Amino acid sequence: MSENESPSASAVQASREVRAVISRLRRRILKASEVEDLTLGQSSVLARLSDKGDVTASELAATEGVRHQSMTATVAALAARGLVERRPDPDDGRRLLITLTPEGVRRVEEGRQARTEWLADRLQARCTEEERRAVIATMAVLERLTRD
Repeated sequence: MSENESPSASAVQASREVRAVISRLRRRILKASEVEDLTLGQSSVLARLSDKGDVTASELAATEGVRHQSMTATVAALAARGLVERRPDPDDGRRLLITLTPEGVRRVEEGRQARTEWLADRLQARCTEEERRAVIATMAVLERLTRD
């Protein structure tokens, strides 16, 4: 599409519908694994640590889009619950690396399992086999949109 061309009406409608559905679906999936003693921000940090491994508070803050001071408070709360630990960076002793504890790993895995089960149960109960196959095909299209 050139710079002067506007998106088609169907592209605009698809954009609105995809964003709305993904937003609602994301909220419902997260709610399925809500843990009462963790905030959404704390859960997000645990998931990031699970995906990325050892990182600094500054790296986490940048990834999560929050101030360093806010991330320091989040990490302190998670450390107090025994879900993360801070240790010196072997390459730079001035920095602290944050890593999941075994309990943190367990909590992340339980949350992911709960979210997977919730969505699989919904897909099984509310969709036909043909609709589930359509969802799989649609995900391939959406995945292609995420690639540069």
